[in-house]
Amino acid sequence: MANNSDPRCRQCRREGMKLFLKGNKCVANCTLDKERRQTPPGQHGSDAARRKMTEYGVQLREKQKIRRIYRVLEGPFRRYLHEAERRRGVTGESLLQLLETRFDNVVYRLGFAVSRSQARQLVSHRHFVVNGVRVNIPSYQLKPGDVITVHETMLKSKPIQEARQRAHTRSLPDWLQFDHQALTGQVVSIPTRDQIDVPVEEQLVIEFYSR
Repeated sequence: MANNSDPRCRQCRREGMKLFLKGNKCVANCTLDKERRQTPPGQHGSDAARRKMTEYGVQLREKQKIRRIYRVLEGPFRRYLHEAERRRGVTGESLLQLLETRFDNVVYRLGFAVSRSQARQLVSHRHFVVNGVRVNIPSYQLKPGDVITVHETMLKSKPIQEARQRAHTRSLPDWLQFDHQALTGQVVSIPTRDQIDVPVEEQLVIEFYSR
C-alpha cells in the first residue's frame, strides 16, 4: 500500500498550514505553532519564505496540498483528475467529490478514525463492511445508498471502542448519516462544494494540469 512517507509535520510546514495529518495531535502539539517553525523545511527554507512565489508555484503548492490532505500519490491523483474531467459539471468540484467519497475518507468523516491515515489503516485491516461485503480497499469509491458497518469481529478492537466514545462529539457532514448505537454509517448523497470543508482552491489544480 503506497503512501507518502515524508514526516507529516514536515509536510504541513511545506504547505504553511495545518493539514491535520496526525489528527488530534495537530491541535495539542503542532510544530507550526512554534515561531521557529514558520518557514518551509530544508536548508533553504528561510530563503524560500522571502521569495515571491510564481503563478506556477502557487498552482503546484495547491495541488500538493490536496494530495497530502487526502493521502493520495501523484499517479492515482491524476487518474482522479481524468475521471473528473469526464464527468458533467465543474471539474474542480467533481475532483473533490471523488476524493471525498473514497472509502478511507468516509470512514474518517464518520468518526471511526482521528485521521485519514488511521482510517486507511483500519480499512486495509478489514475492519469494515460495505453493503454486507467486507472491503479492504481504501480507494474504494462509495456512492449514495452505500451502508458502512463495523465487522462483527472488530467491534471490540481499541480503535472502534475509542470511536464509540467520541461519537457524540464529532461533527458529521450533511451528506452522511451515522447511527451512534449501531455504529453504522450511510452515504446519503454526493457532497456539494459547500459541504466539503477542505481549505483548498481546486481551480488552481485544474490550471496546473492544463498548462
